[in-house]
Amino acid sequence: MNILAIDAGNTRIKWGLADAGGWARRGAVATAQAETLAASFAGLPLPQRIVVSNVAGARVCDAITQVLASGGASPLWVVAGAQQCGVRSSYAEPAQLGPDRWAGLIAAWKMFQTACVVVNAGTTMTVDALTAEGVFLGGCIVPGIDLMRTALDSNTARLRQQEGAFYFFPDKTADAIMSGAINALAGAVERMAGYMEQTGQGVPLIVLSGGAADLIRPRLHARVEQVDNLVLEGLLHIARDGG
Repeated sequence: MNILAIDAGNTRIKWGLADAGGWARRGAVATAQAETLAASFAGLPLPQRIVVSNVAGARVCDAITQVLASGGASPLWVVAGAQQCGVRSSYAEPAQLGPDRWAGLIAAWKMFQTACVVVNAGTTMTVDALTAEGVFLGGCIVPGIDLMRTALDSNTARLRQQEGAFYFFPDKTADAIMSGAINALAGAVERMAGYMEQTGQGVPLIVLSGGAADLIRPRLHARVEQVDNLVLEGLLHIARDGG
């Protein structure tokens, strides 16, 4: 069975076509240019199932719908639920959880089946706690690296956004800003891991994905598994499970 999975995020729309052997093709387009998905899909075999996570709003939903109109199968638009694919949600209103976070939790559970802090570091960074029994306890959302840097640029007189690098002891403003952002993100992950230990969940595995993963991983003093396209992996499990 060919399955087309689409992860529409704030900055990029990632997609993958999977068959019985795994991912046959993957790609991405800018979210602001969602209509260009049609060109990306040219030459793909018709999928038997299509599954979509969209956190980018109604315009992107409409654009994806139009692109998929001649694609054969009707798309499944993922909505988080109380239970799916072995994961149970403790969210006060389960459907309010972002479909990307839900898919990421499902992927982490299917891949590791242990206590995890599930991290997706993109435009924003989500940090979610998953127990060894597959229970999603809750999580937090923080601005990503570029959002932090942009906030300083927009709201201060002298902290202009420039290219910087990470150092333990930055001695240039651009490096101080970049190092501060990376430390803040790594700190949020380690805090969540600490909360899980404090509440008897054991020492969790950090499951890390997203565009900033390579910057954050070296700063984490923990056991880390880095997974490319974690959301797509979760969408594939949802599709194979029947939605």
